[in-house]
Amino acid sequence: MNRKDFIALSSLGFLGLYACGNSNMMNSRKPLAIQLYTVRDAISENLEKTLEKLAELGFNQVEIYGYDGTFFGKSRTEFQSILKNVGLEVISSHHTTGIVHNTKGTLLNDWEKSVEDLHFIGSKYMVCSYLFEEERTFEHYKKLPELLNQSGEITKKVGIEFAYHNHDFEFEKFDEITFYDFILNNTSPDLVKMELDLYWMAKAGFNPLTYFEKYPKRFPLWHVKDMKAGTKDFTEIGNGTIDFKTIFEARKKAGLKHWFVEQDSSDKDMFESLKISTDYIAKNSFLK
Repeated sequence: MNRKDFIALSSLGFLGLYACGNSNMMNSRKPLAIQLYTVRDAISENLEKTLEKLAELGFNQVEIYGYDGTFFGKSRTEFQSILKNVGLEVISSHHTTGIVHNTKGTLLNDWEKSVEDLHFIGSKYMVCSYLFEEERTFEHYKKLPELLNQSGEITKKVGIEFAYHNHDFEFEKFDEITFYDFILNNTSPDLVKMELDLYWMAKAGFNPLTYFEKYPKRFPLWHVKDMKAGTKDFTEIGNGTIDFKTIFEARKKAGLKHWFVEQDSSDKDMFESLKISTDYIAKNSFLK
């Protein structure tokens, strides 16, 4: 809206109606979410400009990473203001356990404060995102379900759901079953959901449909990213080998609520890769 139109609307008392209509238009847009780790290099240079570029590509929801008592160096009030200005909402947030790197924002370091801050900015989920290599021991694996349950109990008090995000190492055998199954079998379905990373499960050679049948409604969050043929490197959605159509047909069985575009690395400019992915999403109704 140009300045002349602004003055005309204001003088006629219609500016509030215009703003309301614009807000409703934004709210009615179909959800398109991204894990911000995808653009971590750009974020380290300029958070606000990066979020603006994502909004221009059509993203209106995000999953964040790196909370350490601040949000990318911003207080929760400052970060919330940035999100509102850009038109983005936080759906989920990634956190490590704190078993090895016991920094703020981890499950073992003042988790209650993390939950309070994520609740303040409106996050619906908090996720245990990764186990560092030093944490992948028999002793740590045995204790992890209890830690995940306890973390989920705390998030549940404020209406936030808790989940565990996989890579490929969870599909190694642990005490006669995969560690992934061990987590699913030894955590409360009420307290611990799963954020399924489709790329890492495919790379490990496992089929998500098998897990949807065995553990229905346990997978409300997905990371959607593709895998190159041959090299198994990361690639843009639609440029790889993962059968998203078949997987998305089982979304109800899985219990899917939100999914995030993610690409850990690219042989192109990352925003060029994201444009390729969003174009593919726009052309394929099963992804909408």
